[in-house]
Amino acid sequence: MDHRLKLHVLASGSYGNAAVIEDAATGAGVLVDCGICKRDFFARVDEAGFDPANLAAVLITHDHGDHTKGLGVVLRGLAKQGIAPAVYVNSAVRLASKEIRALEGACDLRALASGDALSLAGMSVHAFATSHDAAASCGFRFESSDGDALGFVTDTGIVTGEAHEGLSNVRILALESNHDVRMLQEGPYPYPVKRRIGSDVGHLSNVQAADELDALLCARLEQVVAMHISQNNNTYRLPEESLAAVVSRASHGATVQAAYQGMLVSVE
Repeated sequence: MDHRLKLHVLASGSYGNAAVIEDAATGAGVLVDCGICKRDFFARVDEAGFDPANLAAVLITHDHGDHTKGLGVVLRGLAKQGIAPAVYVNSAVRLASKEIRALEGACDLRALASGDALSLAGMSVHAFATSHDAAASCGFRFESSDGDALGFVTDTGIVTGEAHEGLSNVRILALESNHDVRMLQEGPYPYPVKRRIGSDVGHLSNVQAADELDALLCARLEQVVAMHISQNNNTYRLPEESLAAVVSRASHGATVQAAYQGMLVSVE
């Protein structure tokens, strides 16, 4: 099978998130979240070789600012080029996010709910619920017309059964590996923040991500990208090593790498 899907992580971390999933056969793509500035968005899609004119839609995972704060300015920048992708967002997220409420009437806002199956950019997109302290939150499974598959999940304290199903049997896996438990416990954050991050509605630790990867390993899996890595409670090396150890123990051939806050990472 040819590798139809590409993942371009424009930014991933506590300070801003955005990723493009592209169907390489058509050049069309979908943007997941937009918590980065217009300059970085356009610079990194250009670096990725993705033409923003081929952006069919924007999917919003949840209402936190590091996933939404750049949406308005990026959409206005796209509009100046005659590009007007529809924005899919949960109704509760729409109400909770001032950034998204500000777009009312200015762009094509469409409803999104976990369990939805959408056809976007020639891809089948399935939204599944995640467990996060937001108004609502979701991850996504993308499939191309020839069956290539990509799973995408960040910002979840646990991997729900629905999420695990959505991430199963994919070739590319974008999986949150947010924090090292010891670094979080010993770090500078106030106790309530530490408790929130480590809770079932917080973020996946390196250990949790490794456990989930172990459960998801399959012959089809080729690429694993550690997502939403904390710059205060993790390093880029630790999740890479933790996930690579899972792959190594299973004598599996998948490649593991980290997604970065300030640098494009593309896999195909």
